[in-house]
Amino acid sequence: MVRANGAVSLRELARVVQTSEVTVRRDVRALEAEGLLDRRHGGAVLPGGFTRESGFPQKSHLATAEKTAIADVAASLVEEGEAIVVGAGTTTQELARRLARVPGLTVVTNSLLVAQALAHANRVEVVMTGGTLRGSNYALVGSGAEQSLQGLRVSRAFLSGSGLTAERGLSTSNMLSASVDRALVQAAAEVVVLADHTKLGTDTMFQTVPTDVITRLVTDEPPAHDERAATELQALADQGVQIAVAGTGAAHGGDQHPPGGRPRRDVPLPGQRGRVAAGQFRGGPGGLAGEMLAPERAAARVADMRRR
Repeated sequence: MVRANGAVSLRELARVVQTSEVTVRRDVRALEAEGLLDRRHGGAVLPGGFTRESGFPQKSHLATAEKTAIADVAASLVEEGEAIVVGAGTTTQELARRLARVPGLTVVTNSLLVAQALAHANRVEVVMTGGTLRGSNYALVGSGAEQSLQGLRVSRAFLSGSGLTAERGLSTSNMLSASVDRALVQAAAEVVVLADHTKLGTDTMFQTVPTDVITRLVTDEPPAHDERAATELQALADQGVQIAVAGTGAAHGGDQHPPGGRPRRDVPLPGQRGRVAAGQFRGGPGGLAGEMLAPERAAARVADMRRR
């Protein structure tokens, strides 16, 4: 299955071979010891270390419920009439689908998939970068993409990547993609990273966003056995990153906003990191539960995850 698809989730493996995820995890560990595959949180990929990157078809089948929940919470950050940039990735594609109903929005992107998700949104203006098409993730990269972003200024950048650690921040396996993501970051007053728990603690070759530049992280709650992801969340919070934890159990697909408008939130200005007001992320699109955690509350949340 890994050879055919490039990547596979533990959940899918357990379903196909009709056994438990605990058994599958043990077998995957044994296969990794033989050099036949590389483990990732929540799944396995072909061997390749820091330089290997799965293509879009493989990524789209990993952590799908988590990506949906993350996109729901991230969409609640966006205000009517805002100008934002959205990078390439399967999670940002999910976000774009939810942004189609935000009136007066301007979205700058280098992703064909993000643009396609917004193509029929008559109240959203889509601005595409130039550049060379990278077929593995349907993104425009290269000097043309970077030059088209010069002089641009927007309120927020929404980015994903291949890995996220407190030490290096967001990273990716491709040099051209990393370079464009850095240009997207330069255009934004605030950087929001979308990363499911399978990417926490994973480090890849090219740094895109240093930790001290990340304003917010929107993620899902790691499984109880995932000590590395929980530890990484605490380390990120200790460095001042505001963390929003999306609950996958209540995800509804997420295009709709709750009755009465968007959830209450207090968005700090750039530089006011860690100052989170009470009541932030008490709800989300479709009633999704989300919670923004200041550093001291994040530490308590991680401790609770470990106890459970």
